Amino acid sequence: MASIICGSLAFDTIMNFEGRFAQQILPEQLHILNVSFLVPSLRRDFGGCAGNIAYSLKMLGGDPLPMATIGMDGDGYRKRLADLGISGEFVRTIDDAYTAQAMIITDMDNNQINGFHPGATEQAWQTKIEPRADIALGIIAPDGRDAMVQHAEQFAKAGIPFVFDPGQQLPRFDGAELRDFVDKASWVAVNDYEGKMLSDRTGWDTAEVSRHVKGLIVTTGAQGCDVWVDGSKTHVPPIKARTVVDPTGCGDAFRGALLYGLEHGWSLERCAQLGNHLGSLKIAERGPQNYSIDTAAIGLGAVLRAGNGKKKPDTVRHRACNEPKFVQGLLAVGNGQAACGFNVV
Repeated sequence: MASIICGSLAFDTIMNFEGRFAQQILPEQLHILNVSFLVPSLRRDFGGCAGNIAYSLKMLGGDPLPMATIGMDGDGYRKRLADLGISGEFVRTIDDAYTAQAMIITDMDNNQINGFHPGATEQAWQTKIEPRADIALGIIAPDGRDAMVQHAEQFAKAGIPFVFDPGQQLPRFDGAELRDFVDKASWVAVNDYEGKMLSDRTGWDTAEVSRHVKGLIVTTGAQGCDVWVDGSKTHVPPIKARTVVDPTGCGDAFRGALLYGLEHGWSLERCAQLGNHLGSLKIAERGPQNYSIDTAAIGLGAVLRAGNGKKKPDTVRHRACNEPKFVQGLLAVGNGQAACGFNVV
């Protein structure tokens, strides 16, 4: 069975600042902020939440169907998906826009400052979700605003259970809209910062949010994550990472694992354990789609051998891409908690 992954396909430009933002940004001077960071290393990667989640799910042996838009410069990403064996059935090209672009600066503490140009994602509403026998699940990850609203309605109408994962798009919705998303969804996945904002805007505390869905996952970075079911919380501890290199895409790796577990009827706690494990693998590699998964080492070999005749796909290593430079986008400041449960060994 397949999972529809609604979200962005983007080109990521990832830079490393060999210092700490806290030492360069003066809190008392935020009203006149004007800073520049020297970034000796720079790389370009295939990214975007739909692409990253699809990569994670595919590496686990799942069948992802990314539903996303690319622009006039997106042929390389379409080929990337084909090389990975990921269907481009629901990937639409918008000829008068650029593919979404993300510019990410990471400091020594894994805090991040991100700039995002949505590009073609603002037209993602053009692709519709219809009932289909081979589609078991879906996820609404950060995407164009209209697309997120319409895809939630279409999932609900089609009777396809889905995860609501608002991410950085959460501030674009008011309390009534967020309550409607939650009521339509089967599960909600947020990090701790987003979870606080979700509660503030809906007027529901975390326990109450969990009562409106089958389950709520709140990731807490290096502390692991909390799984909420019907108002009760279970803490899922982190998995030790062999090293910390780049947190970009950790949350998406987690969500691919979440979809994999839900497809197999796992408990939410077991899904979160696998998500923490994938987060620890991802953070040890640069870029969001460059890690590999040894399914036997994480206890999934027997599951893959028994499940629908599927086998673990060959690991495909990422090639750095040379895509057009960014235009100015929306500035977002991360808190360094990249939505995956990891600790450094």
